This record gives sequence, C-alpha cells and structure tokens, in this order.
Amino acid sequence: MPARYCTKLVYYGCAFRAAYFFGKEKEMATHKATIMDEMAVERALKRISHEILEKNNGAKDICIVGIKRRGVPLSEIIAANIKQIEGADVPTGVLDITFYRDDLKLEKAEPVIRDSKLPFDVSGKKIILVDDVLYTGRTARAAMEAVIAQGRPDMIQLAVLVDRGHRELPIRGDYVGKNIPTSKTERIMVRIEPFEDSKSVELYEG
Repeated sequence: MPARYCTKLVYYGCAFRAAYFFGKEKEMATHKATIMDEMAVERALKRISHEILEKNNGAKDICIVGIKRRGVPLSEIIAANIKQIEGADVPTGVLDITFYRDDLKLEKAEPVIRDSKLPFDVSGKKIILVDDVLYTGRTARAAMEAVIAQGRPDMIQLAVLVDRGHRELPIRGDYVGKNIPTSKTERIMVRIEPFEDSKSVELYEG
C-alpha cells in the first residue's frame, strides 16, 4: 500500500474517515445497500433539530459544533433548521480533532487542535456536537475533551446521523438519525454536500 494511504489510515483510524475511505478504500469495497436516501436524511436531520429544541426548552444558550469533515455540513443544516423552526440564530463552530485521537500511535503525544473554530465562549453553553457516524466512541470523546479544553460548558450533547454500534467507550448519541447494526467488516458512507452532489447513507462491505 502506498505510503500516502497508510498516512491517511493512521489519521482516521478504525472509522476510515474522510479522504482514505472515500478514496482508496471505496475502490476495494462492495456496495451493499442504500440505507437512507436524500429524503430520509433530510427527515432525520429535521427530526434531530426538533428534538434538540424540545430537550433544551428552546434555542437559548445552544451552540452547534460540527466535527470535521462531514459533521460540519450536517451541523450547518441543523442550525438552519433551528433558525427556520425557532427563528433563532444559534452560534456554530468546527472541531478538527485529528490529533486528539488516542489511537494515533504515530502522532504527537500532546493533543493539538488543528484548524478548529469555536468563535464563542463555551462556558455556560449547551454544546451540541454533530458527527456523521458514531462508531467506537473515540472521536466523540476526543471532541468532548477539545470543547472542555476551551472552557466549562453547561452540558455537552451528541447528535449523529448514524449509530453503527461497536462502542469501545460508554458513549451514546443524544440524538440519532438512524441506528444501523453493522459488522466490523462493513463500512458506512455518509454522502453530503459539498463533498458529494447528493445526500444519502450507503453501506459497503470490505
């Protein structure tokens, strides 16, 4: 395997995130099924938006933080939904937790936030972390650590489009678009603009 793909695999670990999965890994995988089409994805995100408002008694003190890569456009859609439902502009931010992953054995021991943007004080806020797929829980834990490093939020909640199981840590999604039981040899691909030209959730084998 070329060194550049090995590097990407180290970066994204067992979740096969971002460029590696959607590049070389996808070529070796077999498409099994479309789990959610565009309408199903949009309905799930709309429902998550309503649930966030219901659970938090409105939009007061809510901040939406997307986890790169595909968590970012998902977070933007949720924020836009909340604006449409509640008429409130909620602050949004971005976390790139590449160097926070504790399974990056070849990376720096000290955690470093890379290209992350939290243009607000997290202290006293209700932080909603948004990611595309919840798998082992390590990415979510790393994102929580990154937020806590910036201040003391009132609470941190997790919204994911897909929960595929296989947790290694006691972490669950507060808001889940769809639970999709998978084997460890299967891969979940969330298609979302601007990375793809449509919205869907695809299941691959291998």
